[in-house]
Amino acid sequence: MFNMDEILQNVHSVGIGGHVRPDGDCVGSCLGVYNYFRTYYPNMDVHVYLEQIPDTFTFLENADKIEQSKGDEQHDLFIALDCGDLKRLGETAKIFTNAKKTACVDHHISNESFADLNHVIPDASSTCELVYHLLPKVKITKAIAECLYTGMVTDTGCFQYSCTSSETMNAAGVLMDKGIDYTSIIHRVFYSVTYVQNQVLGYALLHSKLWEDGKIITTILTQEDLKRFGAGPHDMESVVSSLRNTAGVEVAIFLHENEDGSYKGSSRATGDVNLSEVAAKFHGGGHAKAAGFTVYGDPEEALQEVITEIKKRL
Repeated sequence: MFNMDEILQNVHSVGIGGHVRPDGDCVGSCLGVYNYFRTYYPNMDVHVYLEQIPDTFTFLENADKIEQSKGDEQHDLFIALDCGDLKRLGETAKIFTNAKKTACVDHHISNESFADLNHVIPDASSTCELVYHLLPKVKITKAIAECLYTGMVTDTGCFQYSCTSSETMNAAGVLMDKGIDYTSIIHRVFYSVTYVQNQVLGYALLHSKLWEDGKIITTILTQEDLKRFGAGPHDMESVVSSLRNTAGVEVAIFLHENEDGSYKGSSRATGDVNLSEVAAKFHGGGHAKAAGFTVYGDPEEALQEVITEIKKRL
């Protein structure tokens, strides 16, 4: 374990980045660390690199400072957050490789400890919870607290998933005491959705299928489906969680087509199934109860392969 101040010795330039298709934990941890450095190391050259973030998280402090990677940037230190392996950094992996020193903070069980310094705790609720413990509590500002709280509520499903611990709740309480509008954050993250997102969710639910006597639920959306609603990747966020909420379902699987013809898979479990093991067989990874992967070719055939792997574990 290290702290954020220790690793900045003899460092003049820092790059910060997270996984492709950033979610709340990725955005929150990256901006939380960025805001910490900007606040307490004003003379340091600090950059945060992420793909376009969902509009849901643009309210966070300095979200407008996020940069798109050019691939040739040089930094004394690069910190990868909420990312299990180098490939998941996408284009930012080039900047990571170019850095003189690297660090990684993550909570994915599939993490490969690919940095020079690694702080990986799979049992943690979120990367934001880990960042919280790496920062001096007295130096966590309201803006930093908003970022970390956002990531924690995202990855815990508003503190309802099994990854939530008493430590998680204690950390959330400290962040709440920093003066953040926590009710507004929860509303933004969980309850404020666009009309397009509602349309996509309704269509996905309407075309879902049950397998194994209702223990598995699946749905597939093609590029044609997405274009029908003018939807993009960030409009898919709530689909798999809504599928999982179906009574009797132990595993939910959602596939949606990428522009290159591959399919991004999202999976969630309520039953005793390790989804990270399944995802690892399909170019992915994640957590026991929540994992992502990629499949190629005919989506129906690929889905059957995924279901076969899950049936072995039910």
